[in-house]
Amino acid sequence: MAATRSASASASAQKSAPVSVGNRLAVRSGSPLKTTSTLNRREPVEPAGRTANKINTFLLLVLHFVVVGICRQQISFVILSEHDYTMNFAGYPTFKGQVLNGDQLWDLIEGLEANNLLYYTHLLTGYIGSVSFLNTVLRVVNKLRSVNPGLTYVCDPVLGDEGKLYVAEELVSVYREKVVPIASMLTPNQFEAELLTKSRIVSEQDGREACNIIHAAGPSKVVITSINVEGELLLIGSHQKEKGQPPEQFRIPIPKIPAYFTGTGDLMTALLLGWSNKYPDNLGKAAELSVSSVQALLVRTVEDYTRAGHDCQSSSLEIRLIQSQDDIRNPEIKYRAEIRGN
Repeated sequence: MAATRSASASASAQKSAPVSVGNRLAVRSGSPLKTTSTLNRREPVEPAGRTANKINTFLLLVLHFVVVGICRQQISFVILSEHDYTMNFAGYPTFKGQVLNGDQLWDLIEGLEANNLLYYTHLLTGYIGSVSFLNTVLRVVNKLRSVNPGLTYVCDPVLGDEGKLYVAEELVSVYREKVVPIASMLTPNQFEAELLTKSRIVSEQDGREACNIIHAAGPSKVVITSINVEGELLLIGSHQKEKGQPPEQFRIPIPKIPAYFTGTGDLMTALLLGWSNKYPDNLGKAAELSVSSVQALLVRTVEDYTRAGHDCQSSSLEIRLIQSQDDIRNPEIKYRAEIRGN
């Protein structure tokens, strides 16, 4: 989970300050971020386990957000986080580290509140593995919106992929009934969209109808980040600018890359948050930039592994973030949104 302050946040919210939260330290960077030329196992300059919060934090820093990260799996390497990182993450066969429960998360929030640090412009959540923690996230959203009613909550409802759940089945109903209604933007994959809408997606039209169901539940912006239908890999986007009005919908065809990567969902959601903040009324533009960044990063990753003599189809590849900062900050748009009828 990452809470962000855009670079235009109030001066009182921009003082650089180390904030003690229990026995951890949250570091806030104060002034608008300046960057120079903003998801590894075999790359010594990047520590292993750069996933979820690590990806989100890095990307949003590059896109000029001030970030405070709170992640459930304490893998403690992250710079802007309250965690004790090991060198692993839950995607590897073996991982270590503490797991925050809901009460511990709330303790962190109370620590931020005690230091008058609850004004945030955006909240981003990804993988959450327990009902306790997810229910506390709901409390966090309400708490943050009591301070800033305009808080944008971007939710990547990580439930599973390709017909397989990653989490306990009981979380599905909590997402569907409690989380979706309060989200500003939802970024499910095909399987997750099916679970949340209780529908099957076997065509592009099915994907757009699933977006309509999600709009009716709450979020004004929906991006189904990948669907495999009719021989194509597509991103489906939908923006309902006014409740009750037909949404603006589009698709972006995405080339298939014969490799498996760690962290593409986290990467896409963080980019969508960042670019949607710059283009709040043009989700298609935000998606074009996000897809173009992701594809550039994946191509660079494959090239890097291939040069090292690695078989890119033999195991999951960890995305080359550090080398790809220009593609994050200023991507060349190669993938265009195709407007679709409602």
